[in-house]
Amino acid sequence: MLADFLKPPDLPSRRWAGLFFVGLLVLTVGIACSVKANAQGNHSESIYRPQSDPLPPAADTFNALQSKSVGPPETAPLIASPVEQNTREPENSVEQGGKAERIVAAALASLARADSITARVRQRVRVGDRVLVGAGRYVQSGLGQDQRFRFETTMKSDTEEFELLEVCDSLFFWTYRRVGNLPPELERIDVRRTQERLEKLGVVDRHAVSAYLGGIQRPQALLREWFRFISVESAAIDDVAVWSIEGRWNTEKLAGILPVQAELIRSPTGMTAAQLPAGMPWSVRFSISKRELFPLRIEWLAIPGKRPVAEGFPEPIAVLEFYDVHIDDPVDASAFVYKPATEGLVDLTDTFVSQLGRLRP
Repeated sequence: MLADFLKPPDLPSRRWAGLFFVGLLVLTVGIACSVKANAQGNHSESIYRPQSDPLPPAADTFNALQSKSVGPPETAPLIASPVEQNTREPENSVEQGGKAERIVAAALASLARADSITARVRQRVRVGDRVLVGAGRYVQSGLGQDQRFRFETTMKSDTEEFELLEVCDSLFFWTYRRVGNLPPELERIDVRRTQERLEKLGVVDRHAVSAYLGGIQRPQALLREWFRFISVESAAIDDVAVWSIEGRWNTEKLAGILPVQAELIRSPTGMTAAQLPAGMPWSVRFSISKRELFPLRIEWLAIPGKRPVAEGFPEPIAVLEFYDVHIDDPVDASAFVYKPATEGLVDLTDTFVSQLGRLRP
């Protein structure tokens, strides 16, 4: 049963896993990172193709941007292929890093300032020797404290199904989660109390509030907390111009997560991808459309396999894609109506508010 693998990993500290159990990442990287180390096989192939297979043709067939629609057609297969037409900007590493950081920050701000967003979602995650494939949708409406959103997705393996629903109606943030045959979970966070905490923290920009609550902004904001973006390439996926941006762990964050290896992490040589625990990403890669500054694809890269493992090139272990994206179009308000039964409800407001801190600007 795949549900048997959905337990915290045997790591010196488990705090790092929280980054990937937030919001829409619960059923993507969260599952991949929660695999027990002794359940991992030595699988060096990509989640998309064995290394022995020839490279597939360009598979993410994005259409040219039309009007306010962004992303690939629904029929395009979800296969991570090398981004086409990559051209490294003639800049030094400091300039590259600065430019990458600015683009990611601008993309996050753009998400917060959109009157509405609708998108379809697809995911692919490698969990040990299994591959999970998922699909869903995302809807967002309103600005700042009045923002509402709905994210729903279902992921399937060969034997089990995993379901996630997140709804924020501007009063409460609800999370319904069903993992395999385990009993479903229902959680709730009070939005008003969250806003009061943000005011005490000095977060007064109404557009900045959304990144603390959820939707697709919360995970992207957390990735900015834990990773530092070091490079940017001007690229194209079919006819869509994108920025391909890579981020690596913030050294101090990683040292806090893995205290036993802190000295190695802080050393001049640092820790290599093969030295990270199994299932823990080495880097994150954004593909952000140049026109709308929308994150069309987020990839988490690592060297898979049971530790110890040979050094090599990190490869995608999880991919999240948004397509058929529409910005500022009318949205059906019924998407944000959610009235679940309260049986088994867990209110996480106290815990969430107590742990809330300022995000970096």
